[in-house]
Amino acid sequence: MATPDDAAGVAAVYAPVVEATAISFEYEAPSVDEMRHRMERASSRHPWLIADDGAVAGYAYAAPYAARDAYRWSVAVSVYLREDQRGQGVGQRLYCALLGLLELQGFRQAFAGIALPNEASVGLHEKMGFTLVGVARGAGYKLGSWHDVGQWQRALSVTDGPPPEPTPIAALDASVVESILT
Repeated sequence: MATPDDAAGVAAVYAPVVEATAISFEYEAPSVDEMRHRMERASSRHPWLIADDGAVAGYAYAAPYAARDAYRWSVAVSVYLREDQRGQGVGQRLYCALLGLLELQGFRQAFAGIALPNEASVGLHEKMGFTLVGVARGAGYKLGSWHDVGQWQRALSVTDGPPPEPTPIAALDASVVESILT
């Protein structure tokens, strides 16, 4: 599990993605303080995970999918890796753990938005059971051109009728969380 103390490492992984690619639609890389704030804001309800090889090698996290109450059983998920960790299975391991925790929490659907083209991210998400549900054409402008955004979706659980509230990540049994992370 990531902690706010990992904010510098998380920011270091994310900064090159923001600065040199259209994978992220942010124009300026967030500061360490801003990244810490993002992590703290989400940490009681949604998981943030890191892969650690002596430094933050990558991270994955969940966030609310949308603000309206009826969406509270759905999450948006993302994974980012240090360049030297791509293609090594790190993203898959992070997502396995993240999706396992989200299922345990009682979330129903996971969504991932992918700026296109991005063959590596599409491949990872499809390997993890996500399916393409739509493409927003020309959704963002970065680095001198317009980019489409694909929306991928993966069921976490199937329930009929009124679901129980998702369990905040901080309220899960620590030993169960540890078993998912190892």
